[in-house]
Amino acid sequence: MTSSAEPAVVLAQVRKAFGPVVALRSGGLTVYPGSIHALVGENGAGKSTLVKIIAGLYRRDSGQFTLHGREVDFTATAESKHAGVAVIYQEPTLFPDLSVTENIFMGRQILGAGRRIDRPAMHAEAEALFQRLGVRIDPRRSALGLSIADQQIIEIAKAISLQASVLIMDEPTAALSGVEVDRLFAVARSLRDEGRALVFISHRFDEVFALCDTVTVMRDGDYIDTRKTAETSVGEIVALMVGREVDNLFPKTVATIGDPVLKVSGLSSAGVFHDVSFEVRAGEIVGLAGLVGAGRSEVARAVFGVDSYDSGSVTINGTLVPRDNPRAAIGLGMALIPEDRRQQGLVIDASVSRNIASVVRSRLSTSGLLTTAIENTMAGAWAAKLEVKTSSLDIDAATMSGGNQQKVVIAKWLATNPSLLIIDEPTRGIDVGTKATVHGLLSDLAGQGLAILMISSELPEVLGMADRVLVLCEGRITAGLSRADATPEAVMHAATHSLEVVR
Repeated sequence: MTSSAEPAVVLAQVRKAFGPVVALRSGGLTVYPGSIHALVGENGAGKSTLVKIIAGLYRRDSGQFTLHGREVDFTATAESKHAGVAVIYQEPTLFPDLSVTENIFMGRQILGAGRRIDRPAMHAEAEALFQRLGVRIDPRRSALGLSIADQQIIEIAKAISLQASVLIMDEPTAALSGVEVDRLFAVARSLRDEGRALVFISHRFDEVFALCDTVTVMRDGDYIDTRKTAETSVGEIVALMVGREVDNLFPKTVATIGDPVLKVSGLSSAGVFHDVSFEVRAGEIVGLAGLVGAGRSEVARAVFGVDSYDSGSVTINGTLVPRDNPRAAIGLGMALIPEDRRQQGLVIDASVSRNIASVVRSRLSTSGLLTTAIENTMAGAWAAKLEVKTSSLDIDAATMSGGNQQKVVIAKWLATNPSLLIIDEPTRGIDVGTKATVHGLLSDLAGQGLAILMISSELPEVLGMADRVLVLCEGRITAGLSRADATPEAVMHAATHSLEVVR
């Protein structure tokens, strides 16, 4: 790429408002062919709105939008796709009952003699696309059961078959393992080398600096700056994102460790995890680490009673927790914040107040009646305590940023006054400023005597927040490490070797 190259995409001084709410004041982005361009910013910075304008989901109110030097104003996604724009979302939307090939050519099947669908020709072209991307996927198999990583590759193959010149990847690695991320990055680099323009949206700075050539920062609906990744640092980008220095991303304070709150003994589930035993004490944050598929979330769900197990026992404060009974677990003082907040943690179309009050509604009711005023009073107190940013408690949770949705889920469970909090991927998909806030909250809760079991795929988060680290590999605990002994090397060694050690 040279300075004289014509940009593939230019957005400048773009404004977009939804009634009184201004999502973009002066959004901006310039992306060149043959480059991978990161777009970063806190939740609510305007990234998604900017992408949806490029994709044709929204129309800008004002500002400049050009594609390959031509001014455009898309009114539908079909226009954007026809112009060569493709968006690869974090959770692809394939038709599960159709084959891989049928998903790629949906709505534009290759026709042969008699205008019949030429399936062999479609399969051959799909195979050629995957070969070009350097991946092996059977184009004849059903899309049902494919991993998120394979689904994303299929979306990319579809984009290439449509001759897309601009590809936008929105948080594409959030649900991928390390090997899958490496494969996706190899595909992205090959597309860049073909001269396509790529936009990469992520909260993971290690990935931004490993993959991207340039990075644009947005904050509060405004374009802030664009820099070459080779000429800047994570600290500088974070400061631009939040408008201040984030000095302490992991504000872990020393807490007084008390008696055991949770005891798990010999928990086993055939083919999932085996002989899992550990304790979590009052005031202690225990990190559960391991690679994707190691069984971390499955253990947490079994402890809470969502999933069944074959043998073993779970006790909380000395009382045996009945298996397969989340209601009993809640009654005994257990809370579970799941990794998928939208599907499992929230009623996404319900209001903020209804979500926060959902678990404790029976406690708030009088003679079986619950008024909106009582619900709002309780929910408002928790929303204020966790600094949930919302214009009203009556708005749907679906309209909120990821960080604020996570705060609502945390508020919902803290309202139950638990003695044990299990939190799975506490900061997945949220921005760096909100991460620091959530970490500070967890540290404060531990300081107040709450026992916390924290599951995270982000090793710095585990090392930064946990008093002890338990490592799972292939469904077994392979290491129990103190905070002092929990180094990246020690955790990764235990995560990739199934030799069980004394805990």
